[in-house]
This record gives sequence, C-alpha cells and structure tokens, in this order.
Amino acid sequence: MRTQARELPKATAPSVLKAARLLDELAASRDPLSLGDLSARMALPKSSTLSLCTSLTVTGLLRRFDDGTYHLGTRVVDLAHAYLARTDLTREFALALDACPALNEAGAVLTIRDGAEVVYVACRNSGQAIGLTYRIGMRLPVSCTASGKALISTLDDAAVRALFRGHPLPRLTARSHRSVKALVADLQDVRRLGYARDDEETHPGMCCFGVPIHDPDNGPVLAAVAVSTIKGQMSLPRQEETIAALKELARALQNRMKLLR
Repeated sequence: MRTQARELPKATAPSVLKAARLLDELAASRDPLSLGDLSARMALPKSSTLSLCTSLTVTGLLRRFDDGTYHLGTRVVDLAHAYLARTDLTREFALALDACPALNEAGAVLTIRDGAEVVYVACRNSGQAIGLTYRIGMRLPVSCTASGKALISTLDDAAVRALFRGHPLPRLTARSHRSVKALVADLQDVRRLGYARDDEETHPGMCCFGVPIHDPDNGPVLAAVAVSTIKGQMSLPRQEETIAALKELARALQNRMKLLR
C-alpha cells in the first residue's frame, strides 16, 4: 500500500521513508525490478538506491535474484504474521465462516504464503474422512494446493517462474503439476475464474477450492481461504455453490480487515 502524500512530522528519518517507498514500489510492481528501474522510479542516484537495496536485503525485506533484480523478501512474511496476529484475522475467519452455512460440511483453512509454501494460520477440519487433517503452522507447496495457487495467481508469470528457478516442482500425488509451464497455464485459468482448484493434487480423492484475500486498500494479496471435500461427493451444482460461498467468505474477510484498521 502506497503512503499517501501528507505533511510529515519533523521527527522523521528520510532514509526510512525512502526505504518504505522502495518497498512500496516493489509491492506495486508485478515484476521484479532492477537497480536501474528502482533508481528511476524513486528519482534517486543509483548509488543511493543501491545502499537502500543492500540494507533491505541484509534485513531480509528484499531478495536479490541472480539476474540482479529485486523482489520482496521473506522477512515481509514475518511482518505479515505479526499483522495477522494484531488484527486477529484468525478470529475474524472463524466468525465469517460461521456466517457461511454453505460451507458447514467442508474443511476450511486460512493461509498465507512463505516463498514457495503456504502456511496454515487457521483451520476448521471437516467431519468427513478426506485423508488430510489440517493444523495451524502446517506447510504445503503452493503449486499443489488450492490456496497456494490462489495466492501465487496474483504474481505475473515471470515471478512464478522465478519462485521455482533451479528447483523441481514438489509432487504430492500423481496429479500434482510436473512442470512450471503446466502450473503457469493453470494460473491463467485461476486469474480468469477468480478461484483455484486442487484436483487430487494434495491427496488422492480430495478436491479443494481456494480464493485470495486482497488488501482492502488495493495492496498486495494478504492471505487466501480454501475449502476441501471428498471429490466424489462434489456435484457440479454443489461445486458452484461452494465456490460462490468461498468468494463471499473472502470478501467478508477483506471487509472485516478494513474495519479493523
């Protein structure tokens, strides 16, 4: 979220303001940015921009790719954890979930992304024997899970490829994606439809749907919600009802986050 222009207090540190602005530029960009890109966008000399980038990289707030471009670092995820705890989003998830009767029988989870993994920060397991029990703190690959694919669908194709550069895609079942090319093609459908699907990619016989939760002030995606059920019990009308309810759950959580600010 970009900081709106306003009169600043006298006791401000210009270098901190510039660092925050640099993070804003990266968060707003769908692509990793080079030193030259950042220098031009911030109207700063390359030497000053390099000092900011180096300092932020050391702290983990930035990550420098091998091609010299920069992207947000994993330390941002730690701050997101703290944000979620402060706003008590997990409690809001439980309240919003209770208001969605269409999801009563499904297992439901709230996740955030940490690199190429999703981290489960809240969950309500289904009474059905779906073969997988979710727990808080559990981690699974973004490429196999519905919530993970919902989260990375907000990245562009280049950023998705960079996420798996030099590493094979994890495969949890025979139906998990075998290549980044197949994953990228899948994400194009996710962006078009507004939801992601895990079709026995995490566990045989299990079907999941996931939807991203965007920052209420048009910032980057903050989390995702997903539901899981037995694939054989998911008729087309039931699937459509579940997806619609899941999208409503994501909207409700986005609205609740805005009220909590």
